[in-house]
Amino acid sequence: MKLSVLGRSTYVYTAGRRFEPRLPSIVFIHGGEQDHSTWALQCRYFAYHGRNVLVPDLPGHGRTAGPPLGTIADLAGWIGELLLAAGIESTALAGHSMGSLIALEFAARHPQRVTRLALLGASAPMPVAPPLLDAAKTNSHSALDMINVWSHGNRAQIGGNTAPGIWMLGMNMRLMERQAPNVLYADFNACNSYAPAAAAIGKVKCPVLMVAGSRDQMTPLRATQALQELLPHAQTIVLEGAGHALMAEQPDAVLDALIAFL
Repeated sequence: MKLSVLGRSTYVYTAGRRFEPRLPSIVFIHGGEQDHSTWALQCRYFAYHGRNVLVPDLPGHGRTAGPPLGTIADLAGWIGELLLAAGIESTALAGHSMGSLIALEFAARHPQRVTRLALLGASAPMPVAPPLLDAAKTNSHSALDMINVWSHGNRAQIGGNTAPGIWMLGMNMRLMERQAPNVLYADFNACNSYAPAAAAIGKVKCPVLMVAGSRDQMTPLRATQALQELLPHAQTIVLEGAGHALMAEQPDAVLDALIAFL
């Protein structure tokens, strides 16, 4: 469906289901240089099992009008405006990578509005390697190459998809390539600049699930565990062998974790 958020046309995927205000909702937030399609399997399950799902393309991404927003704080504020436009007072949030920071920031600002919080591939802070950030700033294709290598575990590098014949690295490359120029730098600079205080993170009051890949080179497991220590109601599930692209590499395991939690 299309919503107007801060005067701009915003695409929100609902898994083909009509939005029902009486049903509980889950908002899925994608990561940097991505769009709503990264959550396709997971959100569809919940849409057909009694939930509203809203999976927006963030500003400047996918089918949503730009430009991209430059800070995690601004993106968290935008999520608030999205909920206002949809008429949602409280919701569960699930975020991946940059989306996990957006969800975390929103939950810290508005603890009474978030019922449950799922953070996938998360760390805070979330530093970006200088060579990757420099390549993103110049829109160099080498940035996408680095992301693809660092985002996937060993099994994904040589195939390994649960659906035979689907090439994970190729699909992720096409997804990144279809985003507008300068989106990647805006996203990664926002992640790199985000430095929440421990006291702010501690304001999150709802139950928290963290899902991490044991082979994640973008947000290493140790960084996820450090964030968990700041969240009093958090639990962590580690997916063995997975990298940062959790929803693609181990889609069923991610879905099972979300079903049990949400």
